[in-house]
Amino acid sequence: MSNAVTADQAENNYYNPQAIEAAQQTKWATDKRFEVSNEPSDKPSRYMLSMFPYPSGKLHMGHVRNYTISDVLSRYYRLKGYEVMQPMGWDGFGLPAENAAIANQTPPAAWTFANIDSMRAQLKLLGLSIDWSREFATCSPEYYQWEQWLFLQLYKKGLVYKKLSTVNWDPVDNTVLANEQVIDGKGWRSGAAVEKRDIPMYYFNITDYADELLDDLDQLEGHWPSEVLTMQRNWIGRSAGMEVHFPYELAGEENTLDVFTTRPDTLMGVTYVAVAAEHPLAQYASEQDDAIAQFCALCKKGSVAEADLAKAEKIGMDTGLTVTHPLTGEEVPVWVANYVLMSYGSGAVMAVPAHDERDYEFAVKYDLPIKQVINVPNGYFDELKADAKANDTDVNTEVNLAYTERNTLVNSGEFDGLDFEQAFEAMLAKLEPKELAKKKIQYRLRDWGVSRQRYWGCPIPMINCEHCGTVPVEEQDLPVVLPTDVVPDGRGNPLKNIPEFVNTTCPKCGNPAERETDTFDTFVESSWYYARFASPNDAQNMVNKSAANKWLPVDQYVGGVEHAVMHLLYARFFHKLMRDENLVTGDEPFANLMTQGMVLAGTFYRVNADGSTTYYFAEDIDIDFNERGQPIKAILKSDGQPVTIGKIEKMSKSKNNGVDPQLTIDKYGADTVRLYTLFTAPADQTLEWSDDALKGPYNFVKKVWRIATDHMQALTAANISIVTLNSATLNTDGLSKEAKNLRRKTHETIAKIDSDLGDRLALNTPVSSLMELANELTGFNASNEQELHVKHEALTNLLIMLSVYAPHVGEHLLEQLGLDTLTLDYPTVDESALVQDMITMVVQVNGKMRGKMDVAPNSDPEQLKEQARTMESVAKFITGEIKKEIVVPNKLVNIVVVG
Repeated sequence: MSNAVTADQAENNYYNPQAIEAAQQTKWATDKRFEVSNEPSDKPSRYMLSMFPYPSGKLHMGHVRNYTISDVLSRYYRLKGYEVMQPMGWDGFGLPAENAAIANQTPPAAWTFANIDSMRAQLKLLGLSIDWSREFATCSPEYYQWEQWLFLQLYKKGLVYKKLSTVNWDPVDNTVLANEQVIDGKGWRSGAAVEKRDIPMYYFNITDYADELLDDLDQLEGHWPSEVLTMQRNWIGRSAGMEVHFPYELAGEENTLDVFTTRPDTLMGVTYVAVAAEHPLAQYASEQDDAIAQFCALCKKGSVAEADLAKAEKIGMDTGLTVTHPLTGEEVPVWVANYVLMSYGSGAVMAVPAHDERDYEFAVKYDLPIKQVINVPNGYFDELKADAKANDTDVNTEVNLAYTERNTLVNSGEFDGLDFEQAFEAMLAKLEPKELAKKKIQYRLRDWGVSRQRYWGCPIPMINCEHCGTVPVEEQDLPVVLPTDVVPDGRGNPLKNIPEFVNTTCPKCGNPAERETDTFDTFVESSWYYARFASPNDAQNMVNKSAANKWLPVDQYVGGVEHAVMHLLYARFFHKLMRDENLVTGDEPFANLMTQGMVLAGTFYRVNADGSTTYYFAEDIDIDFNERGQPIKAILKSDGQPVTIGKIEKMSKSKNNGVDPQLTIDKYGADTVRLYTLFTAPADQTLEWSDDALKGPYNFVKKVWRIATDHMQALTAANISIVTLNSATLNTDGLSKEAKNLRRKTHETIAKIDSDLGDRLALNTPVSSLMELANELTGFNASNEQELHVKHEALTNLLIMLSVYAPHVGEHLLEQLGLDTLTLDYPTVDESALVQDMITMVVQVNGKMRGKMDVAPNSDPEQLKEQARTMESVAKFITGEIKKEIVVPNKLVNIVVVG
């Protein structure tokens, strides 16, 4: 490379991010820079992955933050010598596409793939180091045929089954909702009140893996956020207890009502049992009494989600039936209650109002007996009542007087005085020989219902034959391809009305039959996509095992904490399924997990006369700020009238407080946006967006540009060849104090960023370190060739580390400095540069600074005292007797004078 600077470099330090970024992105694409091979390599491998996006058509700042996090880590590990795979795909199926298709009268496939094209272009503008050769969409038959194949393998093993189930039914979207998709009794997308319905559903037998899913969480301690581990443990909810059988006779037949309890010590306090509306006893009572039938019908309209039931008013009705208490032989009334779910346990609970808050609330409401059987400490309820009176609470109606702690038994006959464990064993010993009780482990986790009554999803590969029943599709007939030219109208599943899809032949008997028209829950597709990235083009295998062995598990997974229970639990389950099919090894899919924080922004609104609220975009508002930078007044530009300054909230379309990444990139460049999203807050915490705050990272990038351009001009002026400088060994003999300080700062920064990214996963602090190094470079004036070499070392290392965060400008400037960005490694710390041969110590007299002195590190304290006393600026303040001399090693000398 010649000494002459380029025209761009000479153009008054002009930084043009749009031109630079477009050029670098074109170069990366042409060189296929980030494509990796599945072949064995001498390099260690690293698999970095962010949760893939739903193709809505437009990136939001949450996407930008998510993918920048994984990209920074990907670029860091490449510099560290790893072969890094960072793929991208699209979560293509789902109800939003179907709803958009209805609104726009277009097939969901066309809408989805057009959005993918748009979002792919937006992602590329961010400069992400993605291996685009591995890209796929889950709505492509080449992808979903393999989940159909796995479904058939699981069906053969009994890990998939079909049953009539009570489900959450969304009457607007006409589909089943998982419990997690019911929010406050309403569908998570439509907002419609959910209903209960009984329909045939396919289930994955995830409960067969409950113990493993729970126990293997221990492997992830320290690698996953603790809150995610806690949420999964609670969701699986393993509890040890006793199944108790309450005998009854109905229509001449003897039977038992089976209930599971974790508190068998309270068995003597049972005063009623409650059953779900779908329970056989409730159904029998309904046939005898219209009022009970109407009540059961009302219960069926509620949610089947526990969280919703916990908040709902507890209502019930006496069935008039009884069961026999297994210990006392007394008749216990049977109530049907809305707080009991048929899908949980046996659909029945034993009610102990004295020791269960829900049962107490119900018993008080319906004037049912409350029998205390656990010893309550003296004064326990007196304190509750006193607190209630102090808060003006009605003690009789609002204070729950159920004692739910464990203690010794009372009013329990032969079991009086026993503690929990003793009572458990004693009652079991009495009941188990009579087949009236047994130990049991129960889980909160329920099998995963994957049937969805909608069109835009993966077809379930089953056939319904009136002669043979349910028959699986033959493997050689996979994939069952979803028609892609359908325009849904919102009235149920349109697949039912497509004869060429529905009508088929039974593989078993050869007679006419019908295809299953339900499609998979879209969480099925997202549960194994990470594994398919290892071999996305393999036409023979769901996952190529050798490729999986190279890349899996995912070394770093990045995504929102809102996916803690559904996606992350299902993906762990799928990994174990694929392991048991000999497709992958290892027990867990994601070795490390980071849950990034949400991106927040301010809101501006007016409350209208009709009570509705209109939200306004920030760009439509003129804002006045106080001296602390806080907004204090907002005026709508269009009419000059004030609007209310609302809360800082998660960016959303409904609040009009989102920021268009495209517009921000067009203004500042992708490098600035990347720096801002990671510098402003720790990656796992919320980020409050501020357009004004973008100026800081933008000015930093421009500063680095000026430093680099000035340096290249200085080299040209000194007739120093960049090529020679890059290959020469830095001579550190006789360096000035300033040059030594710059070298020390350079290598301290190298070590700190290496630790931040490699050890602590702290992504914001490295940017601060880079800014500090840039400031040090700005203040350093090289006076000779040796010092220019020192500056060159500092600048090239700054740019290499900066290229992790701001890859376009970082790599562009490195190339201008004659370096091959394909072969660069993360800088190595020169330990000798960290050694200080001289340090500056403060000298105080009576605690006030009176001077500074440069000394060797760890100098003899007596010599330091003597040197301090002889300093002219210090000696004039020693006007009395020296009472004490204090030396803080390598920091200060304090001379205490009296008189």
